[in-house]
Amino acid sequence: MKPFDPGNRRNLIERAISALVLLPLAIWLTWLGGWPFAALVAVAAGLCAVELLLMSGRLRLAEWYGMAVAGAIPLMAALHRGETLLPDWSPLALAFATLGLFGILLFTHEEQAEVPARAGRVALAWLYCGLLASTLVGLRVRNGTTWVVLAFVVTWANDTFAYFAGMLFGRHKLYEKVSPKKTWEGFAGGALGSVIGALVIRSTLLPELSVPMAVLLGAGAAALGPMGDFTESLLKRAAGVKDSGKLIPGHGGLLDRIDALLFVVPWVYLFVLWLG
Repeated sequence: MKPFDPGNRRNLIERAISALVLLPLAIWLTWLGGWPFAALVAVAAGLCAVELLLMSGRLRLAEWYGMAVAGAIPLMAALHRGETLLPDWSPLALAFATLGLFGILLFTHEEQAEVPARAGRVALAWLYCGLLASTLVGLRVRNGTTWVVLAFVVTWANDTFAYFAGMLFGRHKLYEKVSPKKTWEGFAGGALGSVIGALVIRSTLLPELSVPMAVLLGAGAAALGPMGDFTESLLKRAAGVKDSGKLIPGHGGLLDRIDALLFVVPWVYLFVLWLG
């Protein structure tokens, strides 16, 4: 077992305080559902888009427009009340949003050579921050509070167990060229946390979910959560930054905090659809 680093203690305290402040708000708005929850997700998506776009340059009109569209996508998901996954007009809305982006770039660009890269970054913000976040709203609209809470729990349990397992036992690097601090021991601890979290929710809130299905759901989250974390690390390394921002003490930016959740929620959503 590795000795405890005092620096980790300070970071742990900051992370705990941030969680105590933000977690009750997230749970309350999840319980409320409807437009309050959709608004929370929309604001989070917009802020994450800003953080992502700031990694690679200053914000200009096209980037602010991209932030607005990223925040609007979760609101579109809140309009859904039928049996289809998306309202019929959602693809049309995104098509016109794309036309708007190219209209802005057409008349406001400073250097023609940078237009494709800027368009790509804005589109990435829509997909990464807006579309992935919208699945959280869709899950809440279609399936209620419990499944959203399950997505939160398996993600945060993975993060917490991985943090302590890596800090105490980490020896073997998992994917050093992208995230040097991640270890196989931390990954194993996180996987255990996801499965335990799924079983706890199954026993307390979802008794109709069988134990094997709960384990399968937790295992999927255990794989996708780290993938989300690695994806953001890859983007940060490409941009030469340590954190996506400084919004949340102990965690960095908001995207640093929810990068794993953005990858886990689509899996939980698909899992529920599979179960029928």
